[in-house]
Amino acid sequence: MKVLITDNCHEDLLIGLSSHGNEVDYLPHLSLNEIDAIIEAYDGIIINTRVKMDKARIDLGHCLSFIGRMGSGLDIIDLPYAALKGIKVISSPEGNAQAVAEHSLAMLLTLLNKLPLGASQVKNFEWDREGARGRELSGKTIGIIGYGHTGPALAQVLSGFRVNIKVYDKYKEISDSVNCAATIVQSTFEDIIAHCDVISFNIPLTDETALLIDESLLRRIKPGAILINASRGGIIKLDDVWNAIEDGRLGGCCLDVFPNEKPQTYKEEEADVINKLAKHPAVILTPHVAGWTIESKQKIAQILVDKIVSNI
Repeated sequence: MKVLITDNCHEDLLIGLSSHGNEVDYLPHLSLNEIDAIIEAYDGIIINTRVKMDKARIDLGHCLSFIGRMGSGLDIIDLPYAALKGIKVISSPEGNAQAVAEHSLAMLLTLLNKLPLGASQVKNFEWDREGARGRELSGKTIGIIGYGHTGPALAQVLSGFRVNIKVYDKYKEISDSVNCAATIVQSTFEDIIAHCDVISFNIPLTDETALLIDESLLRRIKPGAILINASRGGIIKLDDVWNAIEDGRLGGCCLDVFPNEKPQTYKEEEADVINKLAKHPAVILTPHVAGWTIESKQKIAQILVDKIVSNI
């Protein structure tokens, strides 16, 4: 096959596909227009977040037999249309689940222990120990909404903190703890929203989950709870989250993903809410890097090679 890789990847992806007799063009610096101009020549395309495989781009790929996704989010691919055209979609959510889980925990511990404040104090030669007093994670009840790949990984990294873990997944029975050292309790969505001290959303962006975290949900949440979202920015309404932070309903939030991740396109109101969140001491923000570690980059490459070779 002739395969186009449109984004930065680990060399194992190129080496692995080439070793199975495929012709691989690694062209991560192409613009979207340049990709559109040549896509018709390829049997497969491997993308990351910047290249959206919508109906128009799929139609340009006359010879495509598969679309490979580095990572997990499939909202950038028109799945029904790809299926209609007989194009297989191959993703690699197993490759970055551990990275997202560890990053989520890192954001949470950073927030609870006021690490940015403490670091700032030392830089300014200030020792306000009372002001930098943090909170322990131990003993708290953690809710995990979505238990596909990242959810179990998060439960595992939390298991050493002596926390209570409640899990909800609309499409999956949680009959085992996936080798987790902690006790996992299957719960309902509303129970987690109303009673958990920390709630992590690990769900895809679909018509069903778009803007799920809105004013209505935030009014039902346990007062003082902390939200974590390292899944998809489109599931959260930032203005409503800011209002809940500002009036004290939310105890904090840790966000790695945002509805719009192209700052150069921000409208004034979008930039304003990001600025307000970024300046608040109970908010930790990172630029969609949770799943993009040194290790996950290689894991994703290896998983894609295995799946493509096995399925195409």
